[in-house]
Amino acid sequence: MTLKEKLMDDLKTAMKEKNTVKKSVITLIRSAVKQYEVDNRVEADDEKVIELISKQLKQRKDSLEEFEKAQRDDLVEQTGKEIEIITEYLPKQLEREEVEKIVAETIQEIQASSLKDMGKLMSALMPKIKGRADGKLVNEIARKLL
Repeated sequence: MTLKEKLMDDLKTAMKEKNTVKKSVITLIRSAVKQYEVDNRVEADDEKVIELISKQLKQRKDSLEEFEKAQRDDLVEQTGKEIEIITEYLPKQLEREEVEKIVAETIQEIQASSLKDMGKLMSALMPKIKGRADGKLVNEIARKLL
């Protein structure tokens, strides 16, 4: 079963259960996938769907920070639920130690020595961890290790 099929099945289930939060999150994800497909005139594979879902997750996390600063507890709670739902569709996220290990190995592979090599390092790293770790975390670890 592809990820798009799973999203459709879960949407139907959420509608039957009258789970409005899950229904709206899945609808937003499906619309992002459909928009990508229409814009690029291609069928989105699971890898692309994961990339689009990761983008949705990042948007929610950024919003969550802003809502916490503004002390909007209602929106913090809503966004927290959305993040939980979105996370269900992503591959298991890597732990910080695992990310540090991958970053260190990649630094050795490309023989990066300073922050000047950051672009080269990130372009080598991202295919390895795409969808499995937050880009901010990866960037933070990479800067620390360089």
